[in-house]
Amino acid sequence: MMEWKQLLTPKRLGKDKLENLTSERTPFQRDYDRLVFSSPFRRLKDKTQVFPLAKNDHIRTRLIHSLEVSCVGRSLGRIVGAEIIDRHHLQSEFSAADFGDIVSAACIAHDIGNPPFGHAGEDAIRTAFSAWYNQSNKADLSASQISDFAYFEGNAQGFRILTRLEMSPTLGGMQLTCPTLAAFTKYPKESPTDMLDSYSGISVKKYGFFQAEKELFAEVADTVGLIKRDEKSTWRSRHPLAFLVEAADDICYSIIDVEDGYRMGYVPFKQAKTLLGEIAQVTSEHGEQSQDEKIKELRAKAIDKLTRAAAKIFLEFESEILQGKFDRDLLSQSKYAEHLQEIEVQTNSLVFEHPDVVCIKIAGYEVLGQLFTEFANACFDNSNKSQLMRLMLPVEYRPEITDDSYHKLLKITDYISGMTDSYATNLFQQLRGISL
Repeated sequence: MMEWKQLLTPKRLGKDKLENLTSERTPFQRDYDRLVFSSPFRRLKDKTQVFPLAKNDHIRTRLIHSLEVSCVGRSLGRIVGAEIIDRHHLQSEFSAADFGDIVSAACIAHDIGNPPFGHAGEDAIRTAFSAWYNQSNKADLSASQISDFAYFEGNAQGFRILTRLEMSPTLGGMQLTCPTLAAFTKYPKESPTDMLDSYSGISVKKYGFFQAEKELFAEVADTVGLIKRDEKSTWRSRHPLAFLVEAADDICYSIIDVEDGYRMGYVPFKQAKTLLGEIAQVTSEHGEQSQDEKIKELRAKAIDKLTRAAAKIFLEFESEILQGKFDRDLLSQSKYAEHLQEIEVQTNSLVFEHPDVVCIKIAGYEVLGQLFTEFANACFDNSNKSQLMRLMLPVEYRPEITDDSYHKLLKITDYISGMTDSYATNLFQQLRGISL
């Protein structure tokens, strides 16, 4: 059974000793600040949330989405933290704000590893790697290393950014606290393995770290005391606060996709009002409200209702969560679960499958697929073009003589996944000779 005192240790990855805890800022507040001031976080301003390369200023980017998720996460953490502290008599060591700060920091980083063009960008990298690897046979990779790229995952790239790439070559990367890193890792397992086929918990829906960072995750997991689920692979139970990070993300994208869809004209006002109103349950009407203001009000009320519901469910299942027995998303246990599924169906139909959105997603496959193929070839060929392509890579991403095949390809995915939508598009056009 996991213990809250260990789960909340302020120890930082890469540091042997605890920092001075008498500072005005707590270690978890410092985590949040480091993330906000980091370059990968700033680049989220030009990364797709729902609408790639949107010209409408009202539409969320990954940056705005991450900030909103962190606000919801902070509320969730504080509500839950206040009760946990009372239940376990932790008043002398922790505050409700500590819980809120950990969840908020993990939330603000939750999309930091996403490539350009959102989830379509992830799949574009997977597809490009598989096609390239099957045709080239030039890379000497183990089965688990192949899996890292064939199932390329933005969550794993995010863990790599936080623990290795940002503030490199410092041991532990950004040296965030282990609770923040563990709460960030919603999927505490390595890339897909056959032994997990019979397990259906939400924490294995995806994976959370590459083979290159497996030992770093194991150190985080051991530090906070995550339960081992398997002796043959790096697979742990979730940190309890990861459930709150997931809930904050689920709350924001389910509700805000409706608002953004309405703003873009894909979801009619009446339909948006119905979808949000079912959760918001606003009983009084303000006669002078515009349609835009009405949707804003319903969005705010719906987020508040879902936040309180998620916190209540977490507290109900706290014992099972600490034992590693609870492995479902919190909102799936709420009275809103069926309606949230209806929102997902409606937004998929009206927004995600709209030709304007689909067209740019398809373009994302072309852009990232071409970039991956060209740069991967450059790492393994010695043709004149490949030599020129290597010069296009920033110095930190260029292959070195000592790099094996796996780390050469990691540098390529590091470079491509770190691009913004606009940068990737412009580079693609330059390499194709469309713009010079």
